[in-house]
Amino acid sequence: MLHSLVSWILVGAGAYLVSAQVAIDPQLVGTWSSKSNRTFTGPRFYDPIRDKMIEPEHTGISYSFTDNGHYESAFYRAVANPVNPACPKGVMQWQHGTYEKLVNGSLSLSPISVDGRQLTSDPCNYDRGIYLRYSQPEIFERYEVFVDPYHNIMRLNLFMFDGSPQQPLYLSFKPPQMLPTTTLNPTDTPTATSGGKAKRTVSPEDSELPLNYKAFRNRIKRYNADYWWYFGVGLTGVGGVLYFCF
Repeated sequence: MLHSLVSWILVGAGAYLVSAQVAIDPQLVGTWSSKSNRTFTGPRFYDPIRDKMIEPEHTGISYSFTDNGHYESAFYRAVANPVNPACPKGVMQWQHGTYEKLVNGSLSLSPISVDGRQLTSDPCNYDRGIYLRYSQPEIFERYEVFVDPYHNIMRLNLFMFDGSPQQPLYLSFKPPQMLPTTTLNPTDTPTATSGGKAKRTVSPEDSELPLNYKAFRNRIKRYNADYWWYFGVGLTGVGGVLYFCF
């Protein structure tokens, strides 16, 4: 009798666990990217060997999902600067971990906390970006997968925890383009969560350049008085040589 009761409890518990989540939706599998089609998950966004983030050509969002419950996300955002519109800030975020689809249609994303990375840039005020560990679980209230009637490609609509829509994502790769799904940077050091302080100290020698350092560098060169003085002297010298030679 006791054995039967224990068996019944175990079976009931197993049935409850199965009902708490459903099978992976094959429509989700692949790498999805926002309209710019320049930001993707995988090694072109984050290099785990050098622990370095790689700036895409344009801002954007990308999610990848596997058929066995793993995910990866890549974000590259520009943050407006209302005080000085010519000096926007930039944020790059990368995470990976596991996901599950719940019976109510929600998606729950659980990152590997020690692996997540965030790089923030304010090139008009600082020469270097701020690089730290980042871990932020996500919950999407629901999602939609369908053929976009305008672009005629598969489209993924994700709805945030409060029901607000995220920008549309479009299928870019299937199978997905991802880094290994296991822990890439194991450490015993406590990590920083979203909004927390960095636990990883980055020296000036190995810290990241600002996300838009190329444009920033060119702007500094353009307004550098010494640069233009030497440029003028050079042109004068070339003119003198041509004058006496011809």
